[in-house]
Amino acid sequence: MSDSVCVVGSVAFDTIETPDGRADDVLGGASTYFSVAASFFAPVNLVGIVGTDFPDEERRFLSQCGINLEGLVEAEGRTFRWSGRYHENMNVRDTLDTQLNVFEHFAPELPESYRSSELVFLGNIQPALQSNVLSQLEKPKCVGADTMNYWIEQSPDELRRLISRVDLLSINDSEVFQLSGESNIVRAARKILDMGPRHLIVKRGEYGALYFSSGEIFAVPAFPLEDVVDPTGAGDSFAGGVFGSLAETGTVDSRSLRRAIVYGSVVASFTVEHFGLNRLKALTREEIEERFGQFMSLTDFHS
Repeated sequence: MSDSVCVVGSVAFDTIETPDGRADDVLGGASTYFSVAASFFAPVNLVGIVGTDFPDEERRFLSQCGINLEGLVEAEGRTFRWSGRYHENMNVRDTLDTQLNVFEHFAPELPESYRSSELVFLGNIQPALQSNVLSQLEKPKCVGADTMNYWIEQSPDELRRLISRVDLLSINDSEVFQLSGESNIVRAARKILDMGPRHLIVKRGEYGALYFSSGEIFAVPAFPLEDVVDPTGAGDSFAGGVFGSLAETGTVDSRSLRRAIVYGSVVASFTVEHFGLNRLKALTREEIEERFGQFMSLTDFHS
């Protein structure tokens, strides 16, 4: 039986413009992408907040994925909304509008049934809130966290305290440089590991991901795709695939982490093939395993 994964973060509606078109008010948010990605591998406990405008059909979709919604709180008002436009170079995007709405006052409280979750991922929210969630947990096998440049700048002390308490930090390469004050990725990673986490995953978008631990470096490319429609949520899907795979194996060691990072890369590669969660909604585990095999062949250098 798989371990359970608990994720805390945003549930949102996104309006997205890319060179391939536009999608209005599609289901998004970091914890949503994470949860759906992780649900291919293990049971997921979602903690988030939505407004009274959140449709029943979206609740049904999440529930049908095997995601426990006991921790999805409904508050009077509108659900978090974000709007963005991607350039021809999909690494460049402009945020057009952000409406926090009910998410502005989000103070996550774990239901009793969530507190024994074996794996926990603290999505990109205020570090003090992430730390508060940690205090509500029993004895998780692995706690992961994400953050962003805003918290690195605005809440450096709270963020450092949080980082010292987590097992795995998953951030992008620009955040690694900003957090460490280093300009070399290897030196930067070592400096962050010295802050407390045992594992560091550096998300590098179309260039893949790097994994660091004490005395170990592991690199994976991104799966090569001819068409990228919408990169929104790729990093969160990657993290969901990683933690879902870890929960399925029930272990958190070098071997399981390497395998999980490949699964995370595979799920993220499907996410970007359509707008929002549309591709993941139609995705099957069989397709994941097929692409996992292709990924292994892609990186196999043995004769």
